[in-house]
Amino acid sequence: MNGDENILAERTADDPRSAVGTAPEKRHCALLWDESFLWGIMAWRALQDAGLPFELLRAEEVRRGELVRYRMLFVPGGWASNKRVALGERGCGKIRRFVEDGGSYLGICGGAGLATREEVALLPVRRKSSSQRVASFSGGIRVTTAEHPIWRGVRTPVFTAWWPSQLAVDDPGVRTLAAYEEAQPEAFSSDISMENGESQGWPALETRYGILLNPERLRGEPAVLEGRCGRGKVVLSMLHFDTPGDRNGKAVLRNLWRHLTAADSPAPPAADNPAPSGEPRPDLPPDIQAMLAEIRASVEDLVAAGQSFMLWDWRNSFLLRWRRGVRGLEYSTLFVMVREIQTLLTGDSRDFGDFDAVRLRGDLREIRQRLFPFVDRAKRLLDREGRYLQTGSLTPLHCDDREIQSLRRDLFGSAMSHGGAFKCLIDAVDRLWFGLVRV
Repeated sequence: MNGDENILAERTADDPRSAVGTAPEKRHCALLWDESFLWGIMAWRALQDAGLPFELLRAEEVRRGELVRYRMLFVPGGWASNKRVALGERGCGKIRRFVEDGGSYLGICGGAGLATREEVALLPVRRKSSSQRVASFSGGIRVTTAEHPIWRGVRTPVFTAWWPSQLAVDDPGVRTLAAYEEAQPEAFSSDISMENGESQGWPALETRYGILLNPERLRGEPAVLEGRCGRGKVVLSMLHFDTPGDRNGKAVLRNLWRHLTAADSPAPPAADNPAPSGEPRPDLPPDIQAMLAEIRASVEDLVAAGQSFMLWDWRNSFLLRWRRGVRGLEYSTLFVMVREIQTLLTGDSRDFGDFDAVRLRGDLREIRQRLFPFVDRAKRLLDREGRYLQTGSLTPLHCDDREIQSLRRDLFGSAMSHGGAFKCLIDAVDRLWFGLVRV
């Protein structure tokens, strides 16, 4: 068998049509869940709110060839390098083949990074190095848009970017659909508001922080790109259209579903969003209710500790606004994912008649076992960081204080991507959330 025959045999084995001889109706969209965490929760909520059809898919299912059942793959934010590790070479190859054969790909932030030439290479696009980009920008920003159906219904093109990478295009066949313009007054660069940046002077602040901060450096840079990979469409966005509550983002998501799934009017989502009642359901066993309450209280206490040390406050219902040098994203992620689990377990719309209480009990015990030591050490770290910031400055990865460095390494690892005890904890939380949604 030659090389082409090998490829054909593999594609035939993956394609459900081979077993029945006819092409089944493709589902609208698969949302790749692995290594998404907070960004996956935000995307899940935003798609539910927009009434868009989608199903969650794990990397192992991608490796098994499940993508052929869908018209489109949506990859939300999260560390692109971690997503690639979760997929493995086989999973990355499945994604590329899916798009080459006519499937559509939508990547937002980290999901866009996964499609660059350094990763799955769906488009001839690369990420600029950290020394070349304004990596700490977050908040609203206006963009200029090219004529394209995804902007239908958007009058004032202001969207949200959350610490975006910056993309460099290496091929004229890749089209820029949106380019950055001016940041909005409520935006931040690192922990500096636009007002303070202007009053103190961005050049002086960049010298002090040792990174690029001025949002004007983003002006004219591509924010949304579109290109082709084989017969498939690829849209990459550094704008978070999936920020819950963003009306412009909701409109663009709906337009993207029409554009990328070739569906004139998307069907309703497969499942309703469970509505929280505020108290555990009475049919949950008392010990499960108690564990759930203990976990939620412990996480709330941890976030309150950071607030008491003046290290952060809440920016919106999903994200903290933290001081430079503190690992605020991890604490935001833990808080929101635990809150979402409680929402799922207290929602009046969920039937627990067939739910595996034994598995739920085991999952909560694992989370509690990992959470309590993490919280104790994290409180010590926050206390030390708060004291250190009274006289000095911190960077995310380095501090001269040996105790701070030791605690950071144990809790978060030595890189910006999730690691250490936090990664073990959030993986356990993630498994429970996914199991509740997919039950």
